[in-house]
Amino acid sequence: MSELDRIQKEVSEKLGVEFFCYAENTRPIGKPVCDKQFDDVTDDGEYTFFRFLYRNVGYIGVLTGATETQARFAALLPAYIERCAERETELSKTDTLKRILLGEASTMGIYKYMTKYSVREVRCFVMVLRVPKLLQEALAVLEQYGGNSLDTALQITEDTCAVVKFVEDDGDEYHSSVDYAEFLAQSLKEELGLDVSVGVGPTVRELKDAALSYARAENALRYADVFEMQGNVHSYREFILVKMMEDIPESKLAEYLSELTDEHSKEVFDDEEMLMTAEAFLQSSLNVSETARNLYMHRNTLLYRLDKIEKATGLNLRSFSDAVSFRVLTLLHKLLGR
Repeated sequence: MSELDRIQKEVSEKLGVEFFCYAENTRPIGKPVCDKQFDDVTDDGEYTFFRFLYRNVGYIGVLTGATETQARFAALLPAYIERCAERETELSKTDTLKRILLGEASTMGIYKYMTKYSVREVRCFVMVLRVPKLLQEALAVLEQYGGNSLDTALQITEDTCAVVKFVEDDGDEYHSSVDYAEFLAQSLKEELGLDVSVGVGPTVRELKDAALSYARAENALRYADVFEMQGNVHSYREFILVKMMEDIPESKLAEYLSELTDEHSKEVFDDEEMLMTAEAFLQSSLNVSETARNLYMHRNTLLYRLDKIEKATGLNLRSFSDAVSFRVLTLLHKLLGR
């Protein structure tokens, strides 16, 4: 018997009326279903219906009877069910925090966590780390370098973990969340010999919003893989343009691509070596000398390739505006799988 089944049985016994429920947008066979739209509580003259959330999934609750008594029960039951869900198991600190990050904790569950562990309404951000090996050892190092007692490192999957970093208002030795992530990545490299990838989410007002920061940090890692970004640390800010373009219908993206490219430009986008050179140049802030060093390439060879890209696409990557246009073209090719 599931926890929700137990809750239904407990409520029925305590109230002395039959109580059952079904997920929104479903039609259980052999059970009464409410066919009209409603917000909180309604009835059809025979049954009382009400809405509630269980583990962030919407349900319709059904009570036999349609009197004022059933209406009062229906108004109180959503909060009761939420409390029952929270007491189903006594989770550890990290297990509870994991549920918060994954968006599985209720408002009551987050409040209880903040109360139990003395988490004030303080800003925080989440980092997601992809750790190829020695995950438990990495977690120990991350805990060691926590800036305050609230900072927490926890395992998410077999090869990923997350760090919730709370930002004190009285200042921090790191200029940004990315700086802090760089410090953690370097510490894992020096102490354990690990090359980790880190996604950094935005700073949010308080812990209840940490699921958003976690999701953005995960997306930063995903985008870094798709676009083969160099470096260990990637912020969600790097990919705002990608997110905006993902929200555009694919047919419209294809239209933009056809308008911005011709047969000559395909020579560049079909050449992995040329794309790698262009990407390295963009990531080196359009600095020729730095790009040549990073690629172990002669400066004249780099300039020849940049000139070849300009000849094929009409875009001079040494110009900021043309570099932005080339970045957009690259994203279009990646998003469309061209």
